[in-house]
Amino acid sequence: MSDNDVVLKPKPKTKPKVERPKLYKIILVNDDYTPREFVTMVLKAVFRMSEETGYRVMMTAHKLGTCVVMVCTRDIAETKAQEAVDLAKSAGFPLMFTTEPEE
Repeated sequence: MSDNDVVLKPKPKTKPKVERPKLYKIILVNDDYTPREFVTMVLKAVFRMSEETGYRVMMTAHKLGTCVVMVCTRDIAETKAQEAVDLAKSAGFPLMFTTEPEE
């Protein structure tokens, strides 16, 4: 090696820190008009719940006024909530699902 040669050392690769996406809750809001069987059917169809789990979620919303159905990323939460509301509207029921950020 001569005096003009430059020794290059490999730089350590730094990985960019990726933040996890913020999670959102899908909340079932109780109403006095939508039949219990229909709510259970929506929970089974849209959220892939079993009959028993759907019934328990529906009864919790019935007794407490609201119930968290699912926690997921914002895109999925908004899509699932809208899908459930649209299904209820097409059947003529005022069933309501909302989304809000998880603390």
